Amino acid sequence: MLELAGLAKRYGEVVALDGAGVVARPGRIVGFLGPNGAGKTTAMRSVFGLVALDAGTVAWNGRQVDAAARLRFGYMPEQRGLYPKMRVGAQVAWLGRLRGMSRTDAARSTEAWLERLGLDGRSNDRVEALSHGNQQRAQLAASLVHDPDLLVLDEPFSGLDPMGVDAMSEVIRGRAAEGATVIFSSHQLDLVQDICQDVAIIDRGRIVAAGTIDDVRGTAPSRRLEVSFTDPSVRWDPPNARLIRDRNGLRIYMVPRDADPAAYLTGAMAAGVVSGFAFEAPRLSEVFREAVGR
Repeated sequence: MLELAGLAKRYGEVVALDGAGVVARPGRIVGFLGPNGAGKTTAMRSVFGLVALDAGTVAWNGRQVDAAARLRFGYMPEQRGLYPKMRVGAQVAWLGRLRGMSRTDAARSTEAWLERLGLDGRSNDRVEALSHGNQQRAQLAASLVHDPDLLVLDEPFSGLDPMGVDAMSEVIRGRAAEGATVIFSSHQLDLVQDICQDVAIIDRGRIVAAGTIDDVRGTAPSRRLEVSFTDPSVRWDPPNARLIRDRNGLRIYMVPRDADPAAYLTGAMAAGVVSGFAFEAPRLSEVFREAVGR
């Protein structure tokens, strides 16, 4: 289990982390969310000793993380770190050797991961010859070649086409199913809701919401109210409601969590013919916007 507690980091007058804490458990996938500059990358880099924290602890299975523990970690940074002139297969295998693998095991694992990620025919190509999406896949192979117990991915879906997103999602789910701890950051919130069991939202260096996705959605201060009218021109202004979408007769509002859905239904039916009605927990993207106030 990965435990980040009380992380603090300043760069001059800029506060990158302000007491942030995140817990990621084996066999589970954590979505680490936040606006640009919120502190996600700084927190992730701290796991690998790439940031000199001002305060806080980074622990793995109850012990302070050290160089030996990091040999069992896999990291895919947002700014990709592969050598562009080096051949794909040789580079992935070399990185496996750096993590303690034998030459034979590194070669075997490299071949398996490149095949699984659709790069088996590109092993002898230089990294710079790959498309952006294939460079992403090569970087993922490099983070997985040693079969890590912890996988940390910073914006792994950035720039991927739909097929690449599917391949990346399958690998992430597979690693968690095999017992690994997985944490990744992403701005694709619907994708996070689909893949992850847990989520942590950071803003201005502080965790503003954390827990299982169901819990975070369920404890949000708002509820999602959906109303469809057969006549899109019907005028209806429900009380204490913020309209977030109005399209082809479907209207979506954010309303207080303790609001009475029956009262809203009664009001909608008085305004026109209602063809659809739902009162439910907000989507993760809506929780995120409310949590960071943007």
